[in-house]
Order: sequence, then C-alpha cells, then structure tokens
Amino acid sequence: MNNRLCCNQAQLPPVSSRWRWAVLLAVIMCLWCVPPMAAGDAPEWMRALVNTPLPVHDDKTEAILLYSETNVNVISADKVKEQVRVAYKILRPSGREYGYAAVSFNPHKKVTRLHGWCIPAQGNVYEVKDKDAMEISLPEIDGSELISDVKVKVLQIPASDPGNIVGYEYETEEQLLVLQESWDFQSEVPARESRYSLQLPSGWECRSLWLNYSEVKATQNGNQWQWTLSDVKAIRKEEEMPPIAGVAGQMVVSFFPSGGAAINGFSNWQQMGNWYLNLTNGRRDASPEIKQIVTTLTAAKPTTLEKMRALAQFAQNNIRYVAIELGVGGWQPHGASEVFVHRYGDCKDKATLLAAMLYEISVESYYLIINAERGAVTPDTPAHVSGFNHAILAIKLPDGVNDPSLVATMQDPKLGKLLFFDPTNDLTPFGQIGGYLQGNYGLLVKPGGGELVRLPEQLPAMNGVQRTAKLALDPSGTLKGDVMEVRIGDRARSQRRALRNTTKDTDMVKPIEKLLADSLPTFQLINVNVSNLHQNDQPFVLNFSFATQHYAKNAGDLLLVRPRVMGTKTMGFLETNEARKFAIEFSAPTLDTDIFEIAVPPGYEVEELPDPVNAEYSFADYHSKTEFAGGVIRYTRTYEIKELSVPASQANEVRKFYRTIAGDERNMVVLKPSK
Repeated sequence: MNNRLCCNQAQLPPVSSRWRWAVLLAVIMCLWCVPPMAAGDAPEWMRALVNTPLPVHDDKTEAILLYSETNVNVISADKVKEQVRVAYKILRPSGREYGYAAVSFNPHKKVTRLHGWCIPAQGNVYEVKDKDAMEISLPEIDGSELISDVKVKVLQIPASDPGNIVGYEYETEEQLLVLQESWDFQSEVPARESRYSLQLPSGWECRSLWLNYSEVKATQNGNQWQWTLSDVKAIRKEEEMPPIAGVAGQMVVSFFPSGGAAINGFSNWQQMGNWYLNLTNGRRDASPEIKQIVTTLTAAKPTTLEKMRALAQFAQNNIRYVAIELGVGGWQPHGASEVFVHRYGDCKDKATLLAAMLYEISVESYYLIINAERGAVTPDTPAHVSGFNHAILAIKLPDGVNDPSLVATMQDPKLGKLLFFDPTNDLTPFGQIGGYLQGNYGLLVKPGGGELVRLPEQLPAMNGVQRTAKLALDPSGTLKGDVMEVRIGDRARSQRRALRNTTKDTDMVKPIEKLLADSLPTFQLINVNVSNLHQNDQPFVLNFSFATQHYAKNAGDLLLVRPRVMGTKTMGFLETNEARKFAIEFSAPTLDTDIFEIAVPPGYEVEELPDPVNAEYSFADYHSKTEFAGGVIRYTRTYEIKELSVPASQANEVRKFYRTIAGDERNMVVLKPSK
C-alpha cells in the first residue's frame, strides 16, 4: 500500500508520491557512488520508441513518459504478480530524476527482477541490472520515529541526460492485503502511451472506477482486461492548489473471487468500513492498567466533559509518537493495552487507546480515517485504501454534554452528535480540529459499515492573529513602541510548534524578527515576552518592543508615513500570464486584525489620509480604515478567509482581492508642519 495510517501531525508532511520519491532520491544521491556504465542492448519495446513523435509540450517540460505498461496477474486471493515497463525521454537537466527506478518491497512483496537501460541520442546503449541496485529503508518522517518493514530497491540508470531515453522494467510477487489496485497514470509530465492489464482467475470479476479523468472502456479477452490511454496531459503544479492525489487521473480496480467478495475485498465505502472494522476487532479492549489510569485521571472530575478532556490530554501528551509499520500493521492498530504499556504509538494507535479509555467512562467513539492533505479525497473518490494516511476519532457526545468549546461536531442521523478529535495533534485543544481536517473528507467507520463524511469548518474568528501596537514617531522619522500579538487556532499552533523546543533566547525571538524583517528595512528589537507557550487551551501571546529609524520619509517639508506598519497579507502567486487550472486552497478559515496607533511628532498635522478600503467577495473580505485624532494616526484592518477552496474560474477575483490589499499596504499618510 502506498499510504498507511501513520501520519505525524507534528509536521504534517505532504503525501504525494512524487514527494516521497523526491525525499528518497535526495537521500540516495547523497550516498550513492554512481555505478560504472556498462554497454548493453536495450529491449525491443524500448528501441521502438527512439523515433516516435513526442506529444505536445512546452519548454518547461522536464521529461516525457514515452511508454508505460503495467500487467497485473492475480493468481489467487492472496497472491499477485506484476510486471511493469516504463520509458522516459529526458528533456531538461531537472528531468534527470526520472532516471531512477524505485520499487518498494516488504516481507509480503518481493522484487523478482529489476533492469534498466539508457539509449543515448548518440553512442552505445547503457545497461544496469539487479546487482547494480541499492536497497534503502524509507526515510524517517521529520519529528517522529518510523519503524517499517517497507524498503525500496532503487536502480540508477546512467546518462540520464537531456536528449536521452531511459527505461526500466521490473517484476514483483505480492501477498495482497486488499484485493484492489490503483493505476496512477497521470503525473507532472505528459504521457504518450500508457497501458494497464489485469488477468484474473476463472470466474473472478472486477470493477473499475475512474477519478479526475473520463472513463476509458477496457478491451476484454476472457478473464483479461486491458485499458489503453494516449496523450495524457501533464499536471503543471500551481501554488496553493489541491494535492496531486486530488486532481490527477487515476483508476481504481477492485476484483472479486467467484462466489462474492473476499474478506480483504470491497468496492464501496460501506464495505471498506466493514473491512476496517474487521481489522480493529478486539483492539480497543481495556486492560486492568488502562481501567486504573482512567479512574485516576477522572476521579476528581465532576462532569463527563471534564473527564473526556482529561483522557484526551493523556492521549495527546503522554503517548509518544512512534510508527511501527510492519505488514498489516500499516493499517491495523496495535492493541490499546500494548500502546498503554509502551507509551508510544502512531495515529491509529493513539486513537485506539483513547477510544478504550473513553469507553470506560461510557463514551462511545468511532475511527475516522482520512488524508492529512485536504483535497486528496473528494466526494467523487472511489473507495480505496491508498487515499488515506491518517486516523482520528469521532466521539459520540453523551446526552447533556453541550459546551460552546465543542465546535468540531457533526450530527449523524443514527449515531447522534459526533465530536471529531485528533489525539496525534497535541497542540489543538479538545473540541477543535486543525485546518488540515476542516472541510476534509474522511471515512467514518461505524457499525454496519463505513460512510464518507465531510468534517465541519470552524468559524474564521476561531483562527487568527489580533495585533495591536502603540507607537510614536519622532521628528527624525524614527518609529518605536510596543506591540501585542494574540494568536488563536492554527495561528497559535504554528507558533507553539516553532518555539516548543527552543532553549535559547535567540531562537525565541526569530518569529518576531521575521515579522519585522518582512515589513521594515532595519529595526532594533528591544524586548520580548511570551505568554501561554504551553497552555494550548489559551491564546498564545507575544509582547515586544522595537524601534526602526527613517520610517517616515521626507518629501520637502512633508513626512510620509505608512500606517500599515507590519504584517503582509498580500500574495502574488496569481500574478502570472498562465491561466489558472486548479482550485485555490486556503489553509483554514481565518480572521486577522491589526490596530496600529502612531503618535505623530509635535508640530505636525495631517495633510492627506488614505481612503478606506473595502473588498468583499464570497471567499474573503478585507477592510481597512485610517483616521487621525488627538495627534494619533489610527490604522485598523481586518482580513477574513471565509471559504477553504475557490474554483479556478474565480482566480481573477482572488487576484483582484490581493491586488487591493497590496495597494492598501503601500498607502501613505501625508503629514505637514502645523501652521
């Protein structure tokens, strides 16, 4: 399986397959001594590609997938053989990464053959074989520990230079955990021709589902199906776009033995939920030690809600994140008692232990498996295991438990009111979820099967930065004063994560130095005070003082003062000549506010104030106002993100929105000497 339920929310790494290989190849290139080039003879299927016409592409294209062929032969319900052939033409130096063949394996899957070739534009063919390959373990996820039986066999193909054709083929044998395969035929380079074939035993059936691509009918010959695609367009990455998994063309094929679905097979979300329930049977049984700790943690808590909070905090803070992914353990959680004894586990392990503890205070809960990148799974996504990499809990709120702090809720027609909670995320308080989960789709695993559900979005006012500053300007143009910054929601979480392990004062001030450096050419940071660094249920507060020289600019006898002292909201990622193809994704609903008060030097008055700015769209609002009274310039603004995803068709509106902000951030107050 490509994705396992082991995501560490401490860092929330992207989960696209290309990211995985990029990290892996970076490690390999640091370690690898390039194998000697050996002359050889490329196979006929590769030599036939030498003079083939290339599909339409632009000058930014790194490489072209000339040909790919995947042949899957299902021998039985627990054994499959696969043969893969791939060939690229390298067009740019950055395309050299396509000269690596990387195949994962584990105790349930072995690589029986791996072979690679390079056909240069001029000269002899180069060949590399199994003996030239390197075996490497998966790199550790930053901020966690990963113990996995998955390894990767990597073959570096020599002379992967622009103008050359590189190709490889490999064969594998695998004991299947799930009777399902996915064909990821679209990537960041165009594909001239791709084929996928499936051979099933007599009497078996298959069902194919397509995502982000028009369905292509298979040609069938007996119990063999083949799909062929030509001229598959490349996905050109755009800033703030959905993850590749949510936009790339993919076919998911499920297969079923004669007589009906096997225990490790499914074709819809309900069946997938039953499959996962089967994996977790008995895993949430509480040991005497778990029952004792529940009693200890909750004995002094007068209400059910306070008991729930105490148990949630234990799972967040007392179970160290360690992912042990061995075999089916990539999907099956360890038993609650095992997690408790060792005091470590991954996302599904922490969810399992918390579920067992909650049950001891008569609170039911259900697994919710999800992808940590919003947009990787959509309502149109077919039921398949590789779309998910994270597990959280949906907690059924008992009757009478109703508190305004419990906002991450959904009303289920059968189960009642459910509260979503991520025990892996130790910086988000009980009752809330991070932006990566809001508006995201996950599989709710409940009695009777699974259901794909959309998690709630929280109000913008629950995530943001409220910044207030009282500053003074002297006749020389120096600006100095005090700033208070209050952060809540994900805005607080990001700062706490950045500072949680700091031991030096110099590290503590880095976020403030970056804030000031982004807005001021020079500055002096005078003092800094941090409050509520480890109190996750409280706002995170920064108080600091600074001074900056020559902030006000002279224009004759006038002074020009920018009322927006610090903090940049504008983004220029849409300032491009290329038409937007994908939706624009925001991290979370957000409401930021700024209030800057600047006392002007004695003997000056206002000559000109900027006009108020009001930009209102369905997805976001921006308002600013500059006033002058009692010798003080007062600048106020609000920046609100209301929608998480904006269609590409509205890209021009988003561009106008940020251009309006950019103009406001450059505006000046003009001061003149008093008469």
